[in-house]
Amino acid sequence: MRNRYLDLLRFLAIVRVVVYHVTGWATLTLVFPAMSVMFALAGSLMAASLTRSGPVAVGRRLRRLLPSLWVLAAVFVPAMLFSGLAVSPRLLLWLFPIADPPANNWGAIALSIIWYLRDYLWFVLASPVAFWLFRKAPLPTLLAPYLLLVTVEVGIYPAPPVLREFGLYFGAWLLGFAHHAGMLRRLAGRVLYPLALALATAGGAWIVAHPGPRGYDLNDNHLGNALWSAAFILIVLGRGPADITWLGRSRLADRAVTVLNRRALTIYLWHMPFVVALTPLVDVVGWSHRNPLGLAIRVLLVFALVGVVTLAVGWVEDVAARRLPELIPGGPPVPAESAGRSGAGSAGRSGAGSAGRSGAESAGRSGAGPVGRAVGSAAVPAQRVAGEAATVDVTAG
Repeated sequence: MRNRYLDLLRFLAIVRVVVYHVTGWATLTLVFPAMSVMFALAGSLMAASLTRSGPVAVGRRLRRLLPSLWVLAAVFVPAMLFSGLAVSPRLLLWLFPIADPPANNWGAIALSIIWYLRDYLWFVLASPVAFWLFRKAPLPTLLAPYLLLVTVEVGIYPAPPVLREFGLYFGAWLLGFAHHAGMLRRLAGRVLYPLALALATAGGAWIVAHPGPRGYDLNDNHLGNALWSAAFILIVLGRGPADITWLGRSRLADRAVTVLNRRALTIYLWHMPFVVALTPLVDVVGWSHRNPLGLAIRVLLVFALVGVVTLAVGWVEDVAARRLPELIPGGPPVPAESAGRSGAGSAGRSGAGSAGRSGAESAGRSGAGPVGRAVGSAAVPAQRVAGEAATVDVTAG
């Protein structure tokens, strides 16, 4: 049975990411560190899958993740090739982005969110070993990514950027393991609250002492981000309600949470191209990012356009999860007598769909690599110059 509280957290994280990318408000990253929360939720789901199925869960997670990327690539890769992207074997990374797939200048900005899938793939592939280590030695395994990040950030170990990413977000993923195991909920308040306060204080102090180009934006500060986010995750997962019955009292709110959870990856992948495309256009017609009305119009336009694309291709997530495709998920259940008349074949398909309802991990957006520039007020990465290595420098979420 789904935990609607976790669904609500994912809903809030996706909405926060989209709003941040439109507005560029650094405060949003402190109020709700969405990317770390999404990795923690994904880690909890991965631990549940490994507990049920063992290493075969890796293949199932990849099956749910990749088809939505392939749909995006089917649109944008030909467009980038037509506008000057060189043909090379690295294009195969758009099928399995274990490293940053190649992109041209405009594609590197519009598709900067691919970093999330790259990190997600790393973590899924590492999870069987990490889960085994976590069961053998929970605390040392939990601490390892954070200790790695500390040694990198203070200059003890000049690690490549990939390890900084690993230290930042795999720590959140492992906190998801701890949530699945019940460790966070079992922590006594006299331990959990002082620990969260200590982490938030240390993270906040590091952020204040090391401001980035966008001020106190978590995405410019890996260590501050990791500590602040860990404190946030300890509270929202360690002391979150087991369920939220009040959500079901509002049909609209309940349906919205369901739809976004079933289409989280599609929304995440497609929102950034619209942010980038709309920013100069709305400036031309006078909807300035410097006033609340202009920002509100931008946010509504991005959500509206993403909604259209989601209606068109979001059903791919149903197919990937082996559910019956739906135009808008979460509709009224099929009556039992209708289901009985649908025949054995249809029943078999429905059963496969029900078995796959463990929840699609969200796709979500804090960056690796250098800090990007802004287009209008949208937070987007810097463009690459011609001849630069074909990687996608990413922005935060």
